[in-house]
Amino acid sequence: EGASREDGRTDSIWDTFARKPGAVQGGDDGSVACDHYHRYAADVDLMRDMNLSGYRFSVSWARVCPDGGGVNPKGLDFYARLVDTLHDRGIVPWLTLYHWDLPQRLEDAGGWANRDTAYRFAEYAAVVHEALGDRINFWTTLNEPWCSAFLGYGSGDHAPGRTDGSDALRAAHHLMLGHGLSNLGNLRGVG
Repeated sequence: EGASREDGRTDSIWDTFARKPGAVQGGDDGSVACDHYHRYAADVDLMRDMNLSGYRFSVSWARVCPDGGGVNPKGLDFYARLVDTLHDRGIVPWLTLYHWDLPQRLEDAGGWANRDTAYRFAEYAAVVHEALGDRINFWTTLNEPWCSAFLGYGSGDHAPGRTDGSDALRAAHHLMLGHGLSNLGNLRGVG
């Protein structure tokens, strides 16, 4: 979505990882990307013009709870505008809570290898649900948790770029714990 340093968003593990020489082909990063943050209305118009019936998007934890904790109202406002625009255009929003963008401050405290991150994730999920739950029927907690755990903490191919097999196993467990603690089974539309 770009806008990596706007409206209160802080670094995620991918922002930090992308700055490491050789970590990402061509030295690319997500600071601008497709600029969905600024172009979301035009993007949604294109979706409507293509007769798309749904749009799966990911919420940036680093935008909504920049340091893994306190809520950033401007971050939530962006997603509220996006969801409202999707509904206005007749497109069903499908929300993903985590797509590999752990706030860097949580990584600095141990990341997914630290059990506390699962509890921070549950708090973040509750914040997003409180703000958007009345307009979202389809929720996904974690995008490809295997990749987050084993490519991020085991092989080092993905952010945060760690290479510790024990940390990868802990991360896998804590990702699943965070999924369970988020209690999405009690949220509207999820069963």
